[in-house]
Amino acid sequence: MKTNIFFLIAACAGVLISSCNKDFLQDGSIPADGDVTEQQFWGHPDWSRNFLNNIYATVDHRYNLLDNWSMLADATDEAVCSNLNSSINNFTNGTWSPVRTVDDVWTDMYNGIRKANLFLVKAPASNIIPLDGLTFEQDVARLRGEAFFLRAYFHFELVKRYGSAVIATRVFNQDENLNLPRNTFEECVEQIVTDCDSAIARLPQWTKSWVDARKGRATQTAAMALKSRILLYAASPQYNPSNDPAKWQRAANAAKAIIDLNLHKLYTSYTNIFQWNVSGAAYNDEVIFASQTYNGFDLDRNNAPVSYDAALGRTNPTQDMVDAFEMKTTGRLITDQKSGYNENNPYSGRDPRLDMSVMYNGQTFKSKPVETFVGGKDGLDVNVNATKTGYYLRKFISEPAVWYGATTTSRRRPWVIFRYAEILLNYAEALNEAQGTAALAEVLKSVNLIRQRSGVAMPALQTTNASGNGYMEPTKEAIRARIHNERRVELCFEEHRFYDVRRWKEGELYFNKPVTGIRITRNSDNTYKYDRFTVQQTRLFSEKNYLFPISQSELNRASALGQNPGY
Repeated sequence: MKTNIFFLIAACAGVLISSCNKDFLQDGSIPADGDVTEQQFWGHPDWSRNFLNNIYATVDHRYNLLDNWSMLADATDEAVCSNLNSSINNFTNGTWSPVRTVDDVWTDMYNGIRKANLFLVKAPASNIIPLDGLTFEQDVARLRGEAFFLRAYFHFELVKRYGSAVIATRVFNQDENLNLPRNTFEECVEQIVTDCDSAIARLPQWTKSWVDARKGRATQTAAMALKSRILLYAASPQYNPSNDPAKWQRAANAAKAIIDLNLHKLYTSYTNIFQWNVSGAAYNDEVIFASQTYNGFDLDRNNAPVSYDAALGRTNPTQDMVDAFEMKTTGRLITDQKSGYNENNPYSGRDPRLDMSVMYNGQTFKSKPVETFVGGKDGLDVNVNATKTGYYLRKFISEPAVWYGATTTSRRRPWVIFRYAEILLNYAEALNEAQGTAALAEVLKSVNLIRQRSGVAMPALQTTNASGNGYMEPTKEAIRARIHNERRVELCFEEHRFYDVRRWKEGELYFNKPVTGIRITRNSDNTYKYDRFTVQQTRLFSEKNYLFPISQSELNRASALGQNPGY
């Protein structure tokens, strides 16, 4: 069997690690006609290894979701996209459908799965030269562990969107019948768990187990984090309507397994988790797994306030999101009469993560104050790109990035897929649901580790304040509400809210109502008046929107997939 070399070049071009920069395609043994046999390809010591490297390229960053720098947060109550024509609005305006899909990854994930399956089959008979002092068998086992993890991750990306998928654990041929029905959700979960376990048995333990040149690749803890997340989803109301506590306990156990390793820990700087140009921040101990590094300034230019060198201010946090940040002095929600919140000075004394996540009026950015008041340089309606909510995105944005003028400055950032704070929150949520107040001390321990991060130092979540309003004995339901809010704040804009609300079966509660912003008027004495207003009056969410539609083009090719209900 011969394969055109140009296909093989495309399959192997995505080299992700510095140790594989060799121009290996300039090999004199390539025939003049550009064809190599399959045996020749897998017999090449560089091509085989770089075939796996290319699979990692399917794990992309999520800062630029639709090529207009919208983010998935814009499809939730976290944010609004200042580009009102962005396709991200299809999620919320009732036009999301099989012929108008958004973030449809079906083809990309199956391409990644096929490559992973091909590598799993071919690697043992390849001519890979072992690295890091390993034997051939040891290195191939490690490489196959990476492929198992990637296959599990790609299946998860399908399942979390579409509810189920066709499990693919082998390479399908084009002449086979590919009109296959999807496996059940439960079958998909067990396959993902199995692949995670296969990866765990073969991979280095965590990031620092890799030599520097290979840091960022899959690890045991990355596979354990994926296992934690899929089991949390499986235990949640969307997929566990009977609220079987055994499913919650299984999810809790998966998260606890990572905690018990005592390897990963919370990074001292919340802001710098995502800023990899900062000394010591790259591959920090909190990051469990991340995408390949995005290196540029477009993220900053497209999200900074509009007065900063003609930035575009795309992702605008909502007032609903801002309201979720508690008061630091009391640890209470601002809706609590005893919180200490002052509506005439709304940003004073708040959870420090607000300053690190959201740009608001009067905050300093690039040594200048942000002005979102009416008539201010960054205010509502100052130009077509100006904030629609009275806020701009701060999280992920790098002040040293320069996008204007003759000399620009790029910044390196990954998309963080798994980090230790999520694992602590997964554990707290699952354990609370499985055991309730019997496990209260353990639940609070995990949540309070996050709240007491250096630079955040929020008060411990007090059991006497578990309901967020007044003093009473805590209940599972009250603690649940606080854990949900802690996830909302700690993980904001990281694509968790979109799926958390769905797995909690609360889409109609949070996504089927208007989102709000703040209109700030500067008074003659330089004080400010704050008025909440409706940004988008009509946001639609119905039962069918808990899952993505299967695109009509996929159904035209494989009708046995079946469409998700309501579409």
